[in-house]
Amino acid sequence: MSGLQEPGAPLGHLYRAHRLPLVRLAALLVGDLPTAEDVVQDAFAAVWHRRHSLHDATSMAPYIRRAVVNKARSVIRRRRVANALRPEREQHAPSAEHEVLLSFEHRELLTALHRLAPRQKEILVLRYWAGLSEAEIARAMGITRGAVKSMSHRSLAALRRRLENGADGVGHRLAPDSPSSGVRLPS
Repeated sequence: MSGLQEPGAPLGHLYRAHRLPLVRLAALLVGDLPTAEDVVQDAFAAVWHRRHSLHDATSMAPYIRRAVVNKARSVIRRRRVANALRPEREQHAPSAEHEVLLSFEHRELLTALHRLAPRQKEILVLRYWAGLSEAEIARAMGITRGAVKSMSHRSLAALRRRLENGADGVGHRLAPDSPSSGVRLPS
């Protein structure tokens, strides 16, 4: 096309610029990379279908982020229903590669994070891993900025409690802010 911009150019630029951070965000929310990639692809497909009502890339970025969070919620809901209907079976141990790649502190933090309530996990992932502002989190989650502040505070407190008590509730783990733990939580 000479002199004309392709119809999907803003979305293509958005995809190249934001796909990897969105996949990381989705992976933290849903817990596995293949599902996270599917969530992001579905979100971009939804934006493609709405591209005519979204005027430019600046209006697409918050929309795509919210679509990723909403699609991740749907995945988690479907898993919860499927797990409730599935008979109990023996759990498989994580692969050796997985265990070697994650240091003790990261495993402890991720385990504690995944044991939080879904909304608590969402707000911490959006704030501290995705680095979003309160306003961006509010738009992504469909809540007010005040709710973001209070939920962030409560979620951090819950995460700290989990880390202090350890995965088994005995309380023999390193404190999250100790110099040797390597895990730092915001104050």
